[in-house]
Amino acid sequence: MTVFVFLGSLLGAMALGMPIALALLVCGIALMLQLDNFDAQILAQNLVGGADSFPLMAVPFFMLAGELMNAGGLSKRIITLAVTLVGHVRGGLGYVAVIAALVMASISGSAVADTAALAAILLPMMRAAGYNLPRAAGLISAGGIIAPVIPPSIGFVVFGVAAGVSITRLFLAGIVPGLLMALALFITWYIVARDEPVARVQRAGLREVGKALLDGLWALGLPFLIIGGMKAGAFTPTEAAVVAAVYAGFVGAFIYRELKIEHLRPALLAALKTSAAVMFLVAAAMVSAWLITIADIPSQVAGMLGPLIESKLLLMMAMMLLVIVVGTALDFIPTVLILTPVLMPIVKQAGIDPVYFGVMFIMNNAIGLLTPPVGVVLNVVCAVGRIPMDKVVRGVMPFLLSQCAVLLLLILVPEIVTVPARWFYGR
Repeated sequence: MTVFVFLGSLLGAMALGMPIALALLVCGIALMLQLDNFDAQILAQNLVGGADSFPLMAVPFFMLAGELMNAGGLSKRIITLAVTLVGHVRGGLGYVAVIAALVMASISGSAVADTAALAAILLPMMRAAGYNLPRAAGLISAGGIIAPVIPPSIGFVVFGVAAGVSITRLFLAGIVPGLLMALALFITWYIVARDEPVARVQRAGLREVGKALLDGLWALGLPFLIIGGMKAGAFTPTEAAVVAAVYAGFVGAFIYRELKIEHLRPALLAALKTSAAVMFLVAAAMVSAWLITIADIPSQVAGMLGPLIESKLLLMMAMMLLVIVVGTALDFIPTVLILTPVLMPIVKQAGIDPVYFGVMFIMNNAIGLLTPPVGVVLNVVCAVGRIPMDKVVRGVMPFLLSQCAVLLLLILVPEIVTVPARWFYGR
């Protein structure tokens, strides 16, 4: 009965048009009433305690780093470097999109910010060169979802806080899966676009390549600074976020000299608005998470999944299928916050590595950014490129299937994630 109260109150509030954060609070109140334990003071304490987390401070700073990166010219130089390296090959701008998405993902950790920047710069170039525009938009959308998997990932920060899992280990464990996602996009683009009659970008000379490389070195240095600093233990993920924001601001203002005073207010406001929404979601989710634990909902769900707990493979497939279904209706962060307190006790009971599960869980939620009707990343590309949603959905399908294939591969062979992860964090 408690499970139905939980789902009914949550879905009912959402059906009435309530924001997800308020729906989570309604869900918490409904559980309190069901348990005959309503106490406004406990509700308020859990709400405040949910946002009172040092690791969560990484979210606004990584958001700010992404905004400063776009305003300060770092994104533009990353794309320019990729164009000079591979823009001349057949379908070259598609490979540019994947390379740029991978590099930008390792700086900002925000799928929406990266996708918006890529679409704004590359879609006009691909339109002018004669590319199939819906397919190009689909590729850029699929490239954008690498950001939640490659460190520094905002999704890993939120999951790590909600699940009590080391964020540093999640960051390092996400490197190989993120690279595999990029490789899958390379292969898929080669297959679907090899016969496109498009105008090629003129091959860049050695001098142009050298100039683009020299100009982009400062932008390329940020991923190595973040990952290397965490690997060496020089700073925590939260401190890495501050370093990223300061670095992006310094390079944009004093090296590239494109970040002006008038750019700071819009960048700060954009980061503030997104961070406030995430923080409120986390705070509201912590109320529900506490009551989910009190109501023993994980045990009830575990009872439903009882026959699968003995088989880690079948259990992972069942949980990933659940995430896919939920991800078609909910955005990234709400899905993470709602499902984490329900699934984590089952993961621990089954003996699944929490870091491995976290990587798979976040990767699956990232794929959900491409699935309609919500598909936030798809909506961003549609808005920036002024392309109808139905065309972008058709264009993204090959790339969505390739990312699902990577997800399935990592479920079947978890060592692809766990072995490199242990090497990265030295255990």
